[in-house]
Amino acid sequence: MKLGIIGLPQSGRSTIFAALSGARGEESKKDRRMITVKVMDDRLDFLSAMYKPKKTTYSQIEYLLPSDPVSGSEGVIWNLARTCDGLIHVVRNFTNAAGAVPEPEEDFKRLEQDMILSDLGVVEKRIERIEKDIKKGKKSEEEEYSLLKSCVEILESGRPLRISPLLTASPLLKGFTLLSAKPQLVIINNDDEDESMPLWKSAPENVEMCVIRGRIQMEIAAMPEEDAEEFVIEYHIEKSALDRLIGMSYKLLSLISFFTVGEDEVKAWTVREGTPALEAAGEVHTDMQHGFIRAEVLSYDDLKQYGSFREARGSGRVRLEGKEYVVQDGDIINFRFNI
Repeated sequence: MKLGIIGLPQSGRSTIFAALSGARGEESKKDRRMITVKVMDDRLDFLSAMYKPKKTTYSQIEYLLPSDPVSGSEGVIWNLARTCDGLIHVVRNFTNAAGAVPEPEEDFKRLEQDMILSDLGVVEKRIERIEKDIKKGKKSEEEEYSLLKSCVEILESGRPLRISPLLTASPLLKGFTLLSAKPQLVIINNDDEDESMPLWKSAPENVEMCVIRGRIQMEIAAMPEEDAEEFVIEYHIEKSALDRLIGMSYKLLSLISFFTVGEDEVKAWTVREGTPALEAAGEVHTDMQHGFIRAEVLSYDDLKQYGSFREARGSGRVRLEGKEYVVQDGDIINFRFNI
């Protein structure tokens, strides 16, 4: 799963990207604009302490900066942002080097309108093609045409497509990778001393918002652990804003984790909410999916309560589930299969 970090020039999107990279990010060897970040999870730490495996593997999430963080080229490259599953929209709320006073709400709306206009162009172009095909007597795509018309109605009103989740969830629209339909998290990038959320006249529709002091977080991410602890105390940072951002990113994409445990490895696996056991088995190994028999399932909370898999089984908390079982966040699963 991949999130694109977008924002107007000088919003601090490169700073947020650098902070994520410095904290727990691993830069892609193929694309320097891409990093992979660990999703820290106390549950996985508990399981690792219990099983003492040779290896512990956390879930991961990818972040893309749709511009070049090295050369400093500005602007949002929409065709790269379209490849992402969701968007992190960084909004400036600090006085910049030129002394410009921040206008976060106006900046947000400016970029939002750019996305809406971009989507409108994509949708109208497709509608024109369908209408030409109809005039030529070709088979019309009635359902797609109706959905696109609904999109136009929303976009022409100046509103993003994410206000209509049922509309944007249609498989017929997925291929258009519409920007304003993507789930979005708004990051208010505050000055070093400012911990507050700015007041807006009207809050964005269907988005989560959080405040991050980006420059501080970037500096902390680059520090040795001892120095970072002192810095955190000085600036009253109770919890890493980056941890919050990563956690919110995970939720933004409706992702959950299930776990596999053993002496060799304890691992967190990432799937979408609503994923059936058969698909989850395929995430672990295709052989498990092809030869699926049953999923042996124990919830993390039950394991923690009973203290061991054996005790939980003896108390009837371990269940055997079939292919259609919907995996829940925190499930510990042993897939039974036969090839």
